[in-house]
Amino acid sequence: MIYGYLATAVAVIHFAFIIFVIAGGFLVLRWPALKWVHLPAALWGALIEIGGWVCPLTILENAFLRRAGGAGYDGGFIAHHIFRIIYPQGLTRGMEFAIAVFVIAVNVAVYRKVFH
Repeated sequence: MIYGYLATAVAVIHFAFIIFVIAGGFLVLRWPALKWVHLPAALWGALIEIGGWVCPLTILENAFLRRAGGAGYDGGFIAHHIFRIIYPQGLTRGMEFAIAVFVIAVNVAVYRKVFH
């Protein structure tokens, strides 16, 4: 049971990280010092997508799910829906690359404003 909760907690953190990578640049517009946290996070997120690598949070989530006794999304409502957002069915390599390009474009636009 504890492993199910841990998998859910990691999924929530993972989801928050993804949102921060995508939209955190807008927070930097308000709090410029946050760029030292967001910029490395955004670069990491883009590299994960472009490189086709597996995020360490994904590995941790899967380990907790296996320890919980299953590979499905039976960790409750929140975990079920967050996993579906993070890992949509039919996600192709081309879609991953398009996501990375979108994230980079949004952040480049924001950081052009921050650094000018």
